[in-house]
Amino acid sequence: MSKINIVTNILQTNNEITAKNKKLLDDKGIYVINLMSSPGSGKTSLLERIITNLKDNINIAVIEGDIYTTKDAQRIEAQGVPVVQINTCGACHLDGSMIKSALNSLTIDKLDLLVIENVGNLVCPAEFEIGEDIKICVLSTAEGNDKPLKYPLMFEKSGVIILNKLDLIEFTDFDKKEFYRDIKSLNANAHIFETSCVKNQGIDEVCSWLMQKIKNKKLNNIKASQMRI
Repeated sequence: MSKINIVTNILQTNNEITAKNKKLLDDKGIYVINLMSSPGSGKTSLLERIITNLKDNINIAVIEGDIYTTKDAQRIEAQGVPVVQINTCGACHLDGSMIKSALNSLTIDKLDLLVIENVGNLVCPAEFEIGEDIKICVLSTAEGNDKPLKYPLMFEKSGVIILNKLDLIEFTDFDKKEFYRDIKSLNANAHIFETSCVKNQGIDEVCSWLMQKIKNKKLNNIKASQMRI
């Protein structure tokens, strides 16, 4: 069997499992985020801020993907929300089968938001659907503004792009104009937020956007249920 056929079979199998995951989550009206970035972008810190802002108003659970260790899961657990750790033991992304197993460890009946924090990697996670409503990519100013064109698939597929660590931009050569130009050339419909977890900047805007998305999915789920009656 050729390498191309093997890759095709892997993606096809993943899509079949993911479709079942998505149907389950859609039937429950749960809004699902696939949160992606390179290591060190600050996505776990960002997630902590989002949870702090929203956990009194909605029910949140997190699936944490990492190659090894439970360090990020411990940080999320300290926020007082359910969390399931997935250690890929070398794999550079999460897939549908991993998410299926994690869902079996969660009580999802009353969930409003499920955040899947993917393995830190700007390549592989973008290739695999895992049942999300939206892909969100976090990029820090410390990484440089060249990343969108160097890793285009990630930025092409992400519905939201968060430029994080804005408090560090003055200490870098990050060109914000070039960053916006490159993003728009790859994904004209991407919604871009600018955040700083240190200064709590832009977090409210992200949370307001997210609450609207959660509300919309709940409403659509109710309408779909009524139509089936």
